[in-house]
Amino acid sequence: MSGISKELANKIAHFARFPQTGVSLRQMVEFGQNPSQGTLLRAAQFLHDELPIRLAHRVVELDSLPDNLNQMQSVLRVKRMYIDSFNELINFPKVSERIRDAVKAATVQASAERRHLPGNQPNLTHYDQPKGSGAHWIPSIQHRSYHYEVKPTELPVEVSEYNRSFVKTLEKIKRRHDPVVTTLAQGVVEYKQRLKRNIIDNHVQHFLDRFYLSRIGIRMLIGQQIELNQHQKHKDYVGIICTNTRVADVVQEAIDNARYICGDYYMLMNIPDIELHCPKDLEFMYVPSHLHHMIFELLKNSLRAVVELYGDEADSYPPIKVVVAEGNEDITVKVSDEGGGIPRSAMEQVWTYMYTTAQTPMLDPEFDKSDFKAPLAGFGYGLPLSRLYARYFGGDLKLISMEGYGTDAYLHLSRLSDNEEPLA
Repeated sequence: MSGISKELANKIAHFARFPQTGVSLRQMVEFGQNPSQGTLLRAAQFLHDELPIRLAHRVVELDSLPDNLNQMQSVLRVKRMYIDSFNELINFPKVSERIRDAVKAATVQASAERRHLPGNQPNLTHYDQPKGSGAHWIPSIQHRSYHYEVKPTELPVEVSEYNRSFVKTLEKIKRRHDPVVTTLAQGVVEYKQRLKRNIIDNHVQHFLDRFYLSRIGIRMLIGQQIELNQHQKHKDYVGIICTNTRVADVVQEAIDNARYICGDYYMLMNIPDIELHCPKDLEFMYVPSHLHHMIFELLKNSLRAVVELYGDEADSYPPIKVVVAEGNEDITVKVSDEGGGIPRSAMEQVWTYMYTTAQTPMLDPEFDKSDFKAPLAGFGYGLPLSRLYARYFGGDLKLISMEGYGTDAYLHLSRLSDNEEPLA
């Protein structure tokens, strides 16, 4: 591992041998409803242990990418971000013995008193380790739990000071990692150009799936911890999770945004209509920004397909239809268009990163926007990333297409909220 000290490289390799600990959406909500400073400290201790493990996994994988992809400047920049964050966390001060003893004394120990969090269900989105990777796990030295309930007793002022200090570190790490998606995308563009390939191979595809799933999880844990420490309670929100996400409102906002972007890009006076069929009172527990992102990407694809099939000077366009159905396990969103469909031979390629029919942009090396603000049109990231956001909480995204007619996209969202994170 070049560019860092042998001591730091050994620490990264050591942490990468430990298994990661998954947390479900429902656990995050149950834990965060009324957290005390002591409970937040225990969560901080969990993150202090867990995040270096997750970061180390990704550093090791970035370092072992094939075909010199690990030597592309964009990839090296991403690896540097992860190394810096890892180093910052392992050097962040541990909780002092005085604070630890005070919080431990206030921690609910008796099983009868303890509020049990719901158990996790396996998330089927687990990617197997590539054969021959040489990776192997050793058992965790000590059990790590996301949640320990601490009684709301008076604790030393150092507890809240430690929480504030740790949150500042998390905010710095979150900002540092904002440009990861687009920077790594640029590295893969350079890789494809150097090898003169139109699509990436399965090994790189699976790496990107694992890497971006891990990124979603890391940002979810960091974002939740930061928000809970703000102590600004918003109705129906626990951290960044909305316990009563109104599906119709989020979808309608995505519709308005997608139509605006479409009209602006193609300079249309007559923008294709999007019909929404959704129960007005349908609510469930979810992260609204994730839901908006997925719906927006699907609508953007449908609008583009329809406009490019009929032309930007057409008098009218067939409407795009969004139908939302409520089941016992899932809420399903179907987006249907009459944009000409996708050839059957190309159906697998639409899930491949960097597969796009648009011109791929080149980014400034200093570009620092996050996933939601990045110009990902042209990178071929919309569908693959949307599927990962769905799968992260136990859902999925599927396409069914009729070449010569149009495409139906089915976005399945788990309403049970008890799927563990898909960690690999």
